[in-house]
Amino acid sequence: MAKLKRWVRGKMHIAHGWLQQPLLRFLQPYLDRPQLWSVQRRNVAKAVAVGLFSGLMPGPTQMLTAGLLALLFRINLPVALICTLYTNPFTYLPLYFLAFRLGLLLLGQQATATMPVMPDGAWHDIALWGPQLLHWLTQYGKPLLLGVPALGLALALAGYLAVMLCWRLAVQHQWQHRKIERGSD
Repeated sequence: MAKLKRWVRGKMHIAHGWLQQPLLRFLQPYLDRPQLWSVQRRNVAKAVAVGLFSGLMPGPTQMLTAGLLALLFRINLPVALICTLYTNPFTYLPLYFLAFRLGLLLLGQQATATMPVMPDGAWHDIALWGPQLLHWLTQYGKPLLLGVPALGLALALAGYLAVMLCWRLAVQHQWQHRKIERGSD
């Protein structure tokens, strides 16, 4: 853990250098705060939780959501942003299917083998496509709308607990290693 902390602190000047650029200078009052770059156990665990929760947000809003929540909760910004990357074209559908099944379970509805397909329609003609989408949302969207945040919260809790546990185990290992090196019991 100590090596990782030293490496991150050594790279901090890069982030400060970016904030000195003329195009990014307006962000300096918001991003030049020590707690946004802090590598402490609780700070990193909260950032992992925020990143895992935000990773299930639709499309391009994942990193935006993680960044805004990191600023709001004053937690490690880079960790929160990086932790959103678990969703990608290969994992997105299985995660959303899992969220759909979780939503069905929470609503007490019978599980289906597959997730219903969204209506295909002319995106440019909202009068034709809108009612189809509304029907799909009222019939099948409730489990998804409930399941996505529920799965996000479950992943966030699991990530938080995993970081806290792994960090604690790493610190205990370092203590034991120091005791062995110094020859004390």
